[in-house]
Amino acid sequence: MEMIRKLLVIIVIGITIMACKDETKASMNDIKDDIENTKPAVDSIIEVIETPITKSTKQIKEELTSKGFKTFDYIDDKTQDTILMQQYFIAFLKRGPIRGQNEEEAAELQKEHLAYLAKMYDLGYADISGPFGDDGDIRGITIYNVPTQKMADSLANADPMVKAGRLEIEIHPWWAAKGFPLR
Repeated sequence: MEMIRKLLVIIVIGITIMACKDETKASMNDIKDDIENTKPAVDSIIEVIETPITKSTKQIKEELTSKGFKTFDYIDDKTQDTILMQQYFIAFLKRGPIRGQNEEEAAELQKEHLAYLAKMYDLGYADISGPFGDDGDIRGITIYNVPTQKMADSLANADPMVKAGRLEIEIHPWWAAKGFPLR
């Protein structure tokens, strides 16, 4: 917040100096007065920057549909809000047939696996990933935020653990409401 305010003050000073270039040179006191007089404007600009831009459910639905995502909406009986549902793809990461890697190889694959999942999250392709807390055949999940199962399958199978055969993938379409966080 403070950094933005300083940046805006510097910009205002630069504009003030440029405006004075062809006119009579302003004194330092004049420039300080200009800075003080622009402080309320800077504060209001910062307020505008901090105010989130919200889209309507209709706008979000149109945007998703234009990108190839499947959606539907309904009216919540209790709140009368329009709830927008989007299709995601949930990938079950299952124990694979090739688990004979030594400890060092398995550790390296795990490191690459976690880096790959982080990359998928950073690129916006995966919204959540994580292991299960037991030692069952289903080791974890990743929820892919992509328009098609083919794309989700391709991304999931590019995971280094899957490529090495240590994990296998099983993907299913999954629906969730937009904007509802985990709790």
